[in-house]
Amino acid sequence: MADSEATARAAVELTERPISLALIDLTLSADPVAFVRAIRTSGPEPLPVVVFAGTLGSAADVPALAAMQVGYINEHAGTPLILPALAPHLFPDSFNRRMSVRMAIGVPVTYRSGDTLAGAVTLDVGKGGLAIRTMNPLPKGTPIQVRFKLPGMSAEIDAAGQVAWSDRKVGMGVQFERLSANHQRAIDAFIDEHV
Repeated sequence: MADSEATARAAVELTERPISLALIDLTLSADPVAFVRAIRTSGPEPLPVVVFAGTLGSAADVPALAAMQVGYINEHAGTPLILPALAPHLFPDSFNRRMSVRMAIGVPVTYRSGDTLAGAVTLDVGKGGLAIRTMNPLPKGTPIQVRFKLPGMSAEIDAAGQVAWSDRKVGMGVQFERLSANHQRAIDAFIDEHV
C-alpha cells in the first residue's frame, strides 16, 4: 500500500517483496502517464498495471495508457466483480490481451452457440468484445451470438463473434466479429463516456 507516488515507486523496486500487479490511483501523480510508465518498467519484466477508472483525470491519457496495456477497474465495483476484473492481469497467459479499453460492468447477457442458449452476466465490455462470467464457458474459437443491453440504452446490442479465451474459474471472452454500425456506435459511445 502506498500513499504517494514516491512510496509507490520505491515499493515496486523492492526485490525482496516482488509485486505481481500494481493497482493505481492516478491522482497520486501530476503526470499519470509517466507515473504508470515508471511503475510498469520498474523491473526486468513489464509489471501489469490496473488503474481505478474514476481516477482518470483526462480522456487524453487513455491512448498512452492503452498502449501500455493498462487495465481499468471501477473502484465502486461490488466484491464479486473485483477478482474477475483483475484475473486477466494476474494470469495473463490464460486470457486474450486486447489493446482496447474495457469497462468493468455486470449486465445480463444471453448467448447462443449451436443448440446452446444460456444467460449470464458480463464481467466487462469493450469496443471489440466482452467477457462473460460463467462456470460453463464454451471452448476457445467457438462461434457465438450475444445479446445484452448497456445501462441507459433502450435497444439491445446483438453481436456475432467467437470465444477468444475460456477459463472455468472465471468465464470466457467474446471477440466481436459482426454487429451493426448502430450497435458499434452505441458501444463506442458508452465506453468513451465512462472511461
